[in-house]
Amino acid sequence: MSAKRDYYEVLGVPKDASADDIKRAYKKLAIKYHPDKNPGDKEAEAKFKEAAEAYDVLSDSQKKAQYDRFGHEGLSSGGFGGGFSSGGFSFEDIFSHFGDIFSDIGGGGFGNFSGGGRGSRNRGPAPGEDLQIGIALTLKEIADGTVKKVRIKRLKACPDCNGKGGTGMKTCATCSGNGKVRRRMQSIFGEMVNVTACPDCGGTGETISNKCKTCTGQKRVRTEDTIEVKIPVGVTGGNFIKLRGEGNASTQGGPAGSLLVHIEEKNDDFFVRDGQNLFCKVAVPVYRLVLGGEQRVPTLYGEVKVKISAGLQPGTQLRVRGQGLPGYNSDYKGDLFVQIEAHIPENLSSKEKSLYEELSKLGSDRDERRESGLLDRIKEFFS
Repeated sequence: MSAKRDYYEVLGVPKDASADDIKRAYKKLAIKYHPDKNPGDKEAEAKFKEAAEAYDVLSDSQKKAQYDRFGHEGLSSGGFGGGFSSGGFSFEDIFSHFGDIFSDIGGGGFGNFSGGGRGSRNRGPAPGEDLQIGIALTLKEIADGTVKKVRIKRLKACPDCNGKGGTGMKTCATCSGNGKVRRRMQSIFGEMVNVTACPDCGGTGETISNKCKTCTGQKRVRTEDTIEVKIPVGVTGGNFIKLRGEGNASTQGGPAGSLLVHIEEKNDDFFVRDGQNLFCKVAVPVYRLVLGGEQRVPTLYGEVKVKISAGLQPGTQLRVRGQGLPGYNSDYKGDLFVQIEAHIPENLSSKEKSLYEELSKLGSDRDERRESGLLDRIKEFFS
């Protein structure tokens, strides 16, 4: 049996991390390795459980103090704190134990695909189907947060029958009200039983004698709606926002599904993003590179002035702190890195050309004096 990893290493936090930092780190890993996002991936499943075990210990002040002092050996072998990832438990254990986190993740912010836990899916009428859309954002929108209006096509409860499909409900004779039918079939492995939704009642367990003319008994109608999506500050491409109740209506009286809004980033013509840092190139006039001065630099928040030291060479990278992107649910901002390039003027006026020719002559005279002095020193050395 392999040795357990250090819990701080698992969550990627230092030993002096605050409770909020520990919680944020765990939420990030829970989203990344959630079983609904990684179906059948045993490695992701193991990491999901490992992160849950680490969070269980480090989020509890008493367990954390014991672990800091004695390590893994200092934890009790029972309960969540000791052998949480060693087996003999289900994902429902994790969802129920950390229910506040998973409801927080799925409740309109960044979410997992199953919401409040797998166990809840087996209680009550089945919800409607989830829908997915993508929203492309500029770096400016990511920096400031924004509200986007999007049009979505979805199935809503029929307004004429209130989602009932009609009148004259009867227990389905085909499935006897179970909503499911079993079919036996022969295979090379022997007889197998296949359980599917009843084709006559659609899994509801009831049939309709007088079907609604608007929805023809389907209980739902197709609509196209415009909704607003609030984009929080500091998102990144690959994140998604889960909007509960904005998906398809249920045919069984359950809640409507969710709308999963996937975040995409538009390429920027000026800035390049690397995490929360931004990179850009700025052309500076030659005279300013030689003499020094101030250079205006665009940022996502307006122009700033950066100091150009006399004799600054092209290719130098200047750092402007706090002018990068903010993190999600964080006050920290990245930095802006400005690569200096020389701006070579074109279409010179006669006066400008004359000044550059004079400068060129001064430079040539200086080079000749330098070369002459070097020759004199060489002759003196060998004489």
